[in-house]
Amino acid sequence: MTTETLTRRALIEGPWVWTGTEMRQRQAEWTYRLTEAELDEIDAAVAAVRARGLDLAAITRDDFPLPRLGPVLDRLRREVVAGRGFVLLRGMRVVSRALEETATAYWGVGAYFGHARSQNAKGHLLGHVYDLGQGLSATNPNLRSYATNEGQKFHIDRCDVVALLCLRRAKSGGLSTIVSSMAVHNEMARRRPDLLDRLYRPLPVDRRGEVPEGKAPFYEAPVFNEHAGNVSVLYSRLHIGSSQRFPEARRLTSEDVAALDMIGELANDPELRLDMDFQPGDIQFLHNHTILHSRSAYEDWPEIERRRHLLRLWLCPPDARPLPPVFAECYGGVEIGDRGGIVCKDTRLHAPLTPA
Repeated sequence: MTTETLTRRALIEGPWVWTGTEMRQRQAEWTYRLTEAELDEIDAAVAAVRARGLDLAAITRDDFPLPRLGPVLDRLRREVVAGRGFVLLRGMRVVSRALEETATAYWGVGAYFGHARSQNAKGHLLGHVYDLGQGLSATNPNLRSYATNEGQKFHIDRCDVVALLCLRRAKSGGLSTIVSSMAVHNEMARRRPDLLDRLYRPLPVDRRGEVPEGKAPFYEAPVFNEHAGNVSVLYSRLHIGSSQRFPEARRLTSEDVAALDMIGELANDPELRLDMDFQPGDIQFLHNHTILHSRSAYEDWPEIERRRHLLRLWLCPPDARPLPPVFAECYGGVEIGDRGGIVCKDTRLHAPLTPA
């Protein structure tokens, strides 16, 4: 402990505090399987927007009417942004279907959760989680881990809600793991309030080469941020660790490292974490402010047409929580309905249909 005054943080309460043990026994509460009637409704909406010749990135919720399914998606969105923080939607039609049709269906469903945001400096509004064979992000600070087959440490994405649609599974591995960052917070409060207190103070965070115009290549922000009655999380161990490549970034102390190590240990605790083994057609929606997620390394198929492939959306919902000003460093702003994503000097917003 340091000589600074220790602030003992109150335990967080609410539906966003949960354990993996609890959720494994309550799978029906966080899983929704689409009915044939709902799938037909999605297909009709896809056919309508394609008949109009709309560009994928231009499709809005109003362009994609879902009279039967829409109210269900609104309820699920509220579960994500104001409830437990996640939902698994199952049964999207993806097998033996043209990627453009699948992407349109996914985009249209995603529009009920929020507006799409840029996922990288290239302006990709539709992301492809796919191994491009360009190395590892652990050794290349300008390579994003979603473009590799490596395991990912627990982190949040730079948006309110992240969605993943599974098109194809890997030969082995690639397990998705989530954890309530609020439950992690509470365990730290019980066991090591001194380390928790450290995470309410700023730490350096690497932008990993995607630097908005006028910004430094790293910024400082706390992991846990209290604002307007909520605690919201900004966390990536990879990005915090790689900030140390900049001589001008503040050096991480032994207390910083111990606090970050404890987050990783608790997030991996079988009692707290929840594993999901995606099946083709599954869509996972996560609330980044209350959920951390990771992925195990995977071995892919040798055939290109069988390789693991997920589609990703970063979404900005209209009913999101207020965020403190420091989030603007990561989200580009804090205005509800218009925040999140990565925009740099030459970014051009578009929705590519192939990994790149």
